[in-house]
Amino acid sequence: MKNKHIGSSFDDFLKEEELLVETEATAAKRVLSYHIQKEMAEQNISKSALARRMHSSRSSLERLLDPENPSVTLLTLENVAIALGKRLKIQIG
Repeated sequence: MKNKHIGSSFDDFLKEEELLVETEATAAKRVLSYHIQKEMAEQNISKSALARRMHSSRSSLERLLDPENPSVTLLTLENVAIALGKRLKIQIG
């Protein structure tokens, strides 16, 4: 029996298994979380301090930083960018 996945890409496999959107969202959230934490470290900002700057709770920030939780709103992203002295840029490409 021939393997139907030979010669296909990993993205094709994920599409067939209906996992591509979820996988890409999780990967994007991991990258986002990494960059926020890196910026926090560079600016020496604690989670509590960042949450205060965002006018949010620390538990809300924890959800934002949780790479396994893909839920995030544009408003939250804008708030964290402003709190870190950055601008939010979104690109579809």
